[in-house]
Amino acid sequence: MLASHLSIESFVEAVSKMTNPKEIIYLNGSEEQWMQLRKQGCETGELIPLNEEKLPGCYLHRSDPQDVARVEERTFLCSSREEDAGPTNHWAEPEAMYETLCSIAKNGMNGRTMYVLPYSMGIPGSPFARYGVELTDSIYVALSMAIMTRITPEVLSAIQNGAPYVKGIHCKVDLNPENRYIAHFPEHNLIFSVNSGYGGNALLGKKCFSLRMASCLGRREGWMAEHMLILGVQDPTGAVRYLAAAFPSACGKTNLAMLIPPENYRKKGWKVWCLGDDIAWIRPGPDGRLWAVNPENGFFGVAPGTSMKSNPNALAATRQGTIFTNVVRNLEDNTVWWEGMNKTPPTHAEDWLGRPWNGELSQEKGAHPNSRFTAPAKNCPCLSPAFDSAQGVPLSAILFGGRRARTAPLVYEARSWAHGVFIGSSMASETTAAATGAVGVTRRDPMAMLPFCGYHMGDYLAHWLNMGRSVSAPPKIFHVNWFRTDEEGRFLWPGFGDNLRVLEWILDRCDGKAHGVETPIGTLPSAEDLNLEGCPITQEALASILTVDSQLWTREAEQIRIFYERFGDKLPQALAEELDGLEARLQK
Repeated sequence: MLASHLSIESFVEAVSKMTNPKEIIYLNGSEEQWMQLRKQGCETGELIPLNEEKLPGCYLHRSDPQDVARVEERTFLCSSREEDAGPTNHWAEPEAMYETLCSIAKNGMNGRTMYVLPYSMGIPGSPFARYGVELTDSIYVALSMAIMTRITPEVLSAIQNGAPYVKGIHCKVDLNPENRYIAHFPEHNLIFSVNSGYGGNALLGKKCFSLRMASCLGRREGWMAEHMLILGVQDPTGAVRYLAAAFPSACGKTNLAMLIPPENYRKKGWKVWCLGDDIAWIRPGPDGRLWAVNPENGFFGVAPGTSMKSNPNALAATRQGTIFTNVVRNLEDNTVWWEGMNKTPPTHAEDWLGRPWNGELSQEKGAHPNSRFTAPAKNCPCLSPAFDSAQGVPLSAILFGGRRARTAPLVYEARSWAHGVFIGSSMASETTAAATGAVGVTRRDPMAMLPFCGYHMGDYLAHWLNMGRSVSAPPKIFHVNWFRTDEEGRFLWPGFGDNLRVLEWILDRCDGKAHGVETPIGTLPSAEDLNLEGCPITQEALASILTVDSQLWTREAEQIRIFYERFGDKLPQALAEELDGLEARLQK
C-alpha cells in the first residue's frame, strides 16, 4: 500500500514502475499545455473538434459503449474495518483490493503517456481548499479535470512543500468491464480507478474526492462534504442570502441552481446567483454560522433535457470551452444536439456511437441518456460574484427535497436542527415508469448522499447532528416538493422559475418576517403567506399542495422506521426520538 504522506515524486515513481508509461508529463495549468493536449486528442481520435464559430474551443468525446455511467456495483470503500463502511456501501479489505488493482494496472499504461495533474478542490490556499494529484493515461480526463478543478503552479508547489493531498490513480488499461473497479482507501488518502474512461469513474476530483473522500476528511476535521447545490437570492434592496439544497436525481437540482425569476420578480429587481450545481463543502465560520463553497470549477451536467426552455443558463454555459460526451454530432454545421434540446433534430448527423443518424426517421435516440457536458463555470450567465470567494458564503437555509406525488407538501420548515436532520435522513423520491418500470416505489436517499458517503451512514447522520451543535446560528432547514400531482398525474405546482416564490417565503422565515402554520410535520405557509402574483395556479391546487394528510404521514413514519433498521445501533438516538415525536403528533 502506498504511504499516506508520500511525496509527489515518490508517488509518480511508484505508479510509473507499476503501469510502465512511455513518458510522464507534469501538467501546470498553462494554456500552452492544454492546446497541445487538445491537438493530440484530435490526432488520436479521443476528441473531435466542433464548429469554431458556433462552439469556440468545444470538442466531442465518445466513450466506450460499455463505459457510459458510474458503476456503483464496482465502487468500493476499503476501510480497515468493514463496519466503518456501513450497510449502504460495498466494502473490500484494503490490502487485498490494492493487490487486485495493482495486478490489473500492471503495464496498464504501456505505450501511453502518464499525465500528472496536481489540482485543488476549492480556491488554492483558502481554508476550504484540499489538494489532489491524479495520475491518468487519458487526454480526455486531463482536459476535463482542467475544467472541473483548479490546476495551477501554486498547487504543485504547495504539494512539493509538504501540503497533504489525496492520491489518485486512473488507468484505462483495456476498458474491460469485468475488471472495472473504483476503489477508495480513506485511511490512506488514495483513490484507485481502473478500466473506465467515463467521467464519473475517471475524473477523480468529482464524486470520488469531493464527496466520498472529502466526507471522511470532513468528519475528521470538523466540516461537511455534501451533495448540494448552492445559490444566492438577491432581493430588490440588493441584499443577497444563500441556500444549499440536496435533491436525489431527477428532482430539479440543476434547474434550481440556475433558476431564472418570474417576470414580475425580475422587474422588481430579484436575481438568483449560481455558486454550484452539485457539491458543497460546509464549515463553521467565526461568526457562528455555517459557510459553504463549491469546490469545483465547472459543471459536469446531463445533456438530455437541457434546453433554452428548461435551463437556458446551463445551455449558455456549454457554448465555449466545453467537452461534450456521447451526444449527437450534427454534420450540417458540426455542432451538437441531444433529445430535449429542441423539437428539430438534425437529419444529417451521427449518433453517440458515431453511426449515421436521421433525427426525423430514426427510432433510436441519438444521444445516450447519460450523455454529458463538461463546461467551465465562468461561462454561466448567472454565476455568483462570490464564486471565487476564499471564505465561501454564509448559509441562511438548507433545503431537502424529493419527488412525492401525494405525501410531502410544497414546503415545510423543520422544528429544530435535529428535526431538520431527521427530515434529511428520511428524504425520498418515488420512481417513475420511464425510469424503473414501476410507479410510486419510494426510494430513500439520506441527504442525497447514499451512493457517495465515504463511511457508515449512521455515523454520517451523527456528524450532521454534531455540526448543528458546533455553531450558535445554524441555518434553518426546510423540505420542498415541486412534484405534487392531481388524480390524473398532472403536476399542481408550476415549478421552474416559480420556485422562487417558495424561496422567498423560506428566506423570510429565516429572517423572522413570514408567518407559518404549525402542523405535525413542521411549519407550512398558508396560501396568503406566498407571493402568488402572476402565478398560474388555482386556489384548489394551492390548497392541495399545502395539505398534510395524517393517514399518509402515519404510513410514512412506519416506512421510515423500517428504513432506520438498516443502521442498527449506529442510528443516533436523537433521530429515533424525532421519529417517535412525529408519530405522537400525528396521533394527536
